[in-house]
Amino acid sequence: MAKIDAFFKLMSEQGASDLHLIAGSQPILRIRGDMERVRYDEMDNDALRAMLYEIAPEEKVKVFEETGDIDFAYEIPGMARYRANFFMQKNGIGAVFREIPQNILSVEQLGLPPVIKKLAMLPKGMILVTGPTGSGKSTTLAAIIDHANRNRRDHIITIEDPIEFVHKSSGCIVNHREVGIHTRSFSSALRGALREDPDIILVGEMRDLETINLALEAASTGHLVFGTLHTQSAAKTIDRVVDVFPANQQEKIRTTLSESLRAVIAQTLFKRIDIKGRVAALEILICTYAVGNLIREGKTYQIPSVMQTGKQYGMQTLDDAIMRLLQKKMISPEEAYSKCEDKQKFVPFLNRAPDILI
Repeated sequence: MAKIDAFFKLMSEQGASDLHLIAGSQPILRIRGDMERVRYDEMDNDALRAMLYEIAPEEKVKVFEETGDIDFAYEIPGMARYRANFFMQKNGIGAVFREIPQNILSVEQLGLPPVIKKLAMLPKGMILVTGPTGSGKSTTLAAIIDHANRNRRDHIITIEDPIEFVHKSSGCIVNHREVGIHTRSFSSALRGALREDPDIILVGEMRDLETINLALEAASTGHLVFGTLHTQSAAKTIDRVVDVFPANQQEKIRTTLSESLRAVIAQTLFKRIDIKGRVAALEILICTYAVGNLIREGKTYQIPSVMQTGKQYGMQTLDDAIMRLLQKKMISPEEAYSKCEDKQKFVPFLNRAPDILI
């Protein structure tokens, strides 16, 4: 048993999502979104480095010594997997661990809209799951892949850095590939995947032009491609994809995207007030013919209006999703107000009027 495992046990007992170990500071847990210090001595740099190196693969330690940053996954059998990031900071070494539960929650258990299941069964196209870091994108994607794994008879390839949720082959064959261990990069793995008879490809992060271009190519040639981006709304996601490309290619990319994109799921996490835990509010854009035209014509600013009138297709705006959670008394009016788009709509739910609408 590694010395650091005691902190992971504490994470589990406290229901924490993240563990921060930083030289010169006490250990810190993120519990229901809030940072809470652990009653423990400040971490000494040399002692912390020895503790962290005990669980890091040797090749990762070499990369860290050269670059000052690494990502990898660590697993405690019977407890959980952890996404680890080591970094250097002013007082020495630091590390952040995100817990990845061993049990994958289903679409129903997460309370996701029924349209999510339909997306998992599409024959081809691109589906993007977006949101800021820590918004639950991986959890939502895991539920979608799990539904496909149980209900389809296909080949699923996941490309991640590092591997997070592990899917056991059920109806589908599932192959997990980790960047830096099983493949050199997202783009090289994607290039190889097209020769590996895939039906579904999960790209853990669409970081650069080459990866996005290859993912679009895969989606337009008969594969179902899932990817993530760090954007906060459906319309901004489309703009982000287009803006990655040089200006002289953007018109062509808009056309390709209008034909290949099937849906964008943009999510935001909220603390629950009814029970312990957090819940996601999902903005869902379904790429209908009308949406495709707006993408092709560069009129993404009109997409929110189309979403308002496209509820029969499973579309919903972020504010509608937040309002639903608020009316179910799952989240507080104050947090709903702080994260919504149309502030005026949520003012009547506040205990006191805000000083300024921001």
